[in-house]
Amino acid sequence: MTARLGIVGAGAGAAAATYTIDTALPSAEVTVFEKSRGVCGRAAARRRDGLVYEYGANYLTDDDDRVNALVTGDLSDGLVEVDGPIWTFDADGTVAEGRDSDKRRWTYADGITRLAKHLFGATDATVERTTRIVDVHHDGGWRLTDADESTHGPFDALLLNPPAPQTAALLDETGIEAVDQLGDAAAAVDYRTVWTAVLGYEFEIDAPYYALVNADKEHPVGWIGREECKPGHVPDGETVLVVQASPTWSTERYDDPPEQNIGVLARHAAEIVGDARLTDPDWTDHQGWRYALPEAGVPADAVRAAARAGMYVTGDWVAGAARLHAAVRNGLETGDAVAESLQEG
Repeated sequence: MTARLGIVGAGAGAAAATYTIDTALPSAEVTVFEKSRGVCGRAAARRRDGLVYEYGANYLTDDDDRVNALVTGDLSDGLVEVDGPIWTFDADGTVAEGRDSDKRRWTYADGITRLAKHLFGATDATVERTTRIVDVHHDGGWRLTDADESTHGPFDALLLNPPAPQTAALLDETGIEAVDQLGDAAAAVDYRTVWTAVLGYEFEIDAPYYALVNADKEHPVGWIGREECKPGHVPDGETVLVVQASPTWSTERYDDPPEQNIGVLARHAAEIVGDARLTDPDWTDHQGWRYALPEAGVPADAVRAAARAGMYVTGDWVAGAARLHAAVRNGLETGDAVAESLQEG
């Protein structure tokens, strides 16, 4: 009998799990339901007039042997290394050389979303985009209901990849005690909010670093990244800054007019970088991430108990580390567990 698996969310963790499951159990029928038109979740990229910029997760860190081997092996097509170190700035905006590690930072020439595209593309999984799942329940098998009130299933197992608060909303009164308890545990995971401004300029700034990070957590800006340091992203002679506000600033101003937030962040960037021209970008973009960075992980015993009922979760909030490589690694490990369970029937 063919095993059937439903996956909610097409983030990096789900993509990695799908890849592992398809490799171990190619006969399984895997269907992924993604609410947006794209894949890879907060590891997101946009394109504009011949350039690419990443406005969520900025890169994949060389921080896990299994992920490294996969990225530099099967997923290496289009892989590029970010050029330049990361320096710091303090509450006064004073810039200093950072204690940068020797770890490499990777992305793709056409954007970090290529990571999930490679992973899903290597499988026979069906990815249903613009399909928002609003309910999960168990009735002789796991079933899903989408926002259009269509039902999907039954599935032998489910894998959920949304941020913890959204996963918690789905795991409410499913009819399986261990799964409902996992929903309660997911609801307790706190998140940091991040509001991001993307600032484009028709000139190139001269700086010795790829990015600046606020070391003391006391500045309204948390991060300034230069997309031109990523091969293939920005044409010569141009600058694209990704300016991520601090969680406190982001939470307080999340619903303020975007033009106002962009203006404030552009002025901060100009002061920190030391270039007054940056107050007046030639074009802008923005994105709010209400559930950007989990503060901690979910209890492992709650994850294991729900898995015994055929309900799995994956993502950085499951790994307990707000890093892209951690989400990918967790997806690979969760995929191993799902494949083993489905093989055992």
